[in-house]
Amino acid sequence: MSLHHPYDPDNIFARILRGEIPAVKVWEDDHVLAFMDVFPQSEGHVLVISKTSTAQSLLEIEPDALVRLTAAVQRTARAVEKALQPEGFQIVQLNGAAAAQTVFHLHFHVVPRWADRGLKGHGHTPMAETDALRALADRIAAALD
Repeated sequence: MSLHHPYDPDNIFARILRGEIPAVKVWEDDHVLAFMDVFPQSEGHVLVISKTSTAQSLLEIEPDALVRLTAAVQRTARAVEKALQPEGFQIVQLNGAAAAQTVFHLHFHVVPRWADRGLKGHGHTPMAETDALRALADRIAAALD
């Protein structure tokens, strides 16, 4: 897919937002949702999406929605750092299929990193157990400012 195509209201994140598909939520407000990636590249991998925008890429999002979304990414990253104490973290945001974007609803990945743990490939990991994700989500949520 190119960078510019019609928004698919049946993409998995849109379905999560409508409550049609379950997600292990870390936190949410009226504008954003942070939830655990079910195919985590690292322990504590969280996705952050806008609840108000149907932008597929960084090029399309409304400026006010982007401000809220990036503030939510920062808040989430701070909680991940506090809860899991990684040695570093990555913030990843992919735009277009050529950049490995697989869900065409703008989203950010917060991926904790440790020097002695390898990073699993994006989209090439086994599905995590829900109970394990819930335990991580609870730890991260407890560390929110």
